[in-house]
Amino acid sequence: MARVLLIVLDSVGIGGGPDAARYGDEGSDTLGHIADYCAAGAGDREGLRAGPLALPNLTRLGLGLAAAGASGRIPSGLEPSGPVVGAYGHAIETAPGKDTPSGHWEIAGAPIIENWGYFPDTAPAFPAVLTQTLIERGRLPGILGNCHAAGVSIIEHHGAEHARTGKPICYTSADSVFQIAAHEETFGLVRLYELCRVAREICDSYRIGRVIARPFVGSEEAGFRRTANRKDFATQPPGETLLDRLSDQGRSVVSVGKIGDIFAHRATGREIKPAGNAACLDAALAVFSALPEGGLVFLNLVDFDTEYGHRRDVPGYAAELERFDARVPEILAVLEEGDVCIVTADHGNDPTWSGTEHTREQVPVLAFGPGLTARPLGRRETFADIGASIARHLGIGELGRGTSWW
Repeated sequence: MARVLLIVLDSVGIGGGPDAARYGDEGSDTLGHIADYCAAGAGDREGLRAGPLALPNLTRLGLGLAAAGASGRIPSGLEPSGPVVGAYGHAIETAPGKDTPSGHWEIAGAPIIENWGYFPDTAPAFPAVLTQTLIERGRLPGILGNCHAAGVSIIEHHGAEHARTGKPICYTSADSVFQIAAHEETFGLVRLYELCRVAREICDSYRIGRVIARPFVGSEEAGFRRTANRKDFATQPPGETLLDRLSDQGRSVVSVGKIGDIFAHRATGREIKPAGNAACLDAALAVFSALPEGGLVFLNLVDFDTEYGHRRDVPGYAAELERFDARVPEILAVLEEGDVCIVTADHGNDPTWSGTEHTREQVPVLAFGPGLTARPLGRRETFADIGASIARHLGIGELGRGTSWW
């Protein structure tokens, strides 16, 4: 049987890319710095975790050695104590930027060539014609924000005024995004999604990668909190992807988490979108157990990024890594002869770094399954090598980009 389980640990970078300085990220290292903080006691939080970062299962699969290939050092606590049982390496992103869609598209064999459009870090951040068009087409009394901001803080700042006026909160970041936050109950979730679809059309001419709906609930008195009903409206991938090829050949594809949104629901097969990493992994393992031969389950675990990386929460990020590591035996248990699981990432989000944005980093490539030979995969010059290797394993022909390691 030949099937593939592809898991993206969203933002788990393992050391700055060769061009990290261009992005102000030279020296960033999501995994390495988390391990350093934990070793020094700065990753402790009462009731959550304590002590050095403990990832015994991922270490056995070669994560520490993959990190050493990218950063020149094995992160503290990730030194293998015995033989490695997986194929391991590190991959470099060739697409410009450090955003989620470009990382995933490159993994799937379709790296972008032209850079995204971005909004300047000014106030206002958006062109006046964009803002006015959104207000007119969305029948809005106006907008709030119109700046670069972190999602949690801008909702806290403008949430009460939004509730009083009905003006949605519009903001951006260093990524190619236009984000709209609105109250699920007073503004309405359906209305927020419709407004984002309008914004998606407007933003196309600015080459903006994603429009993101950021719903929240609560009140000024009780405080506001974001909900799990976030929805991304991405532009289309720039070329044929692994998913397109699988779909064209009638193969089974199951997309779990935000994969459907990232690929603009093109060739994403059956889509499952539970809330939270644990529920997403539960769903992926359940559907993989019944997946036909030649199929793919594509899973994104976004909590690493949204809940811990952007919030610069080292203990929370470390605990989430340890929770995933504890479930690796469950992943191994669903793999049958000929099956392969690949664990990777799409960019970094170093929680020890300045600011709240992604970091331009290399990513781990861990490939394992029954009978798979443990060996180093070395430095992969593009994330597209992952898609090329999956295509080779599933026998669907070569993709246009990337080199298979098989």
